[in-house]
Amino acid sequence: MTLALIGITLIYLFTIGRFVLGFDKVEDFQLEKAKPITTFTLVIPFRNEAENLPSLMQSLSELDYPSELFEIIMVDDDSEDESLAVINRFLDSARNDIMIIENERDSESPKKDAITTAIKRSKYDWILTTDADCTFNKEWLHTLDVFIKKKQPIMVVGPVTYTITNSFLERFQILDFMSLIGATIGGFGIGKPFLCNGANLCYSKEIFNELNGFEGNNDIASGDDIFLMEKMLQMHPEAVAYLKHPNAIVSTKPQNSLINLISQRKRWAAKTSSYSNAFGKLVGAIVLLMNFSLLAAVFLGIFGVFTFKMIGYIFLIKFCIDLLLIFKSAHFLRQTKHLSAYAFSSILYPFFNVYVAITAWYSGYTWKGRSFKK
Repeated sequence: MTLALIGITLIYLFTIGRFVLGFDKVEDFQLEKAKPITTFTLVIPFRNEAENLPSLMQSLSELDYPSELFEIIMVDDDSEDESLAVINRFLDSARNDIMIIENERDSESPKKDAITTAIKRSKYDWILTTDADCTFNKEWLHTLDVFIKKKQPIMVVGPVTYTITNSFLERFQILDFMSLIGATIGGFGIGKPFLCNGANLCYSKEIFNELNGFEGNNDIASGDDIFLMEKMLQMHPEAVAYLKHPNAIVSTKPQNSLINLISQRKRWAAKTSSYSNAFGKLVGAIVLLMNFSLLAAVFLGIFGVFTFKMIGYIFLIKFCIDLLLIFKSAHFLRQTKHLSAYAFSSILYPFFNVYVAITAWYSGYTWKGRSFKK
């Protein structure tokens, strides 16, 4: 058993170590001044987002990009609150060229249906998706424009982070999210992209239509981002690129309770078994196995199977390699101040990770007032 624990630790160290090295292989994009020419359709599905919409609408109004080169389509996914009233109040006082449409349900995935509904109504070449609880840098579209002209991709994966105050729950979430960002960028760096986020995802409408959109995974409620990226990678693996620039960072809100956080993570975990990317499945299994082994070792240590000195060494190895990856993300996102919560978070994380993985395996989840089966 000792050899098994050591072997799992070495595999984990090798896996995360590759992401650490891969992170630096994705070069920081050098933004240049250029006349904008890329046309975007910004798609924003929303459901019961009255609380978040004022910040979103204000951020949209501040985007510094020629208005004739982009459109905004907001898709109402059967909201039951004052979301529409909030948007209309903004339109009355500011820009009035935002299109609001109703979601046309056609599958088991409301969000995929919302995006597809918007794309059918879109008039521009590039689809850019985000969420209703997000805000952006005013140079977001300009940065994408320059990147697309320079790199000629079919899909651009952008960075996402949390805007937080000072609660420990929020700091725990951002550290967890930073590890995902580090793995996302690191995966691109080693030539094995396997993660992306629909809150900042841009892709060619032409290619989306060629691939028949989300066809093939419409029975899974989530995954509008990763499943589409997998299809893009199968078609043109060299043309899916990561945009590593501060102007491209999209900020979103963390969950406001532990129950909502667990539900969100279960929603993310539920789609893992349906990945077509074997590398993504392998990484998920390695991370889960490492966290489970650490908890099991502590339990078995009580009965003398492992010494607590050995368990301490294993934990220290995991602690250090995780911190290195998270630090790189924190530095890129300019959020290193939140690393102060890392020590305590690293103790809690194995319990959190294992609990979410196990419960996601056999039970459904609730999201935006709807219940979804496994």
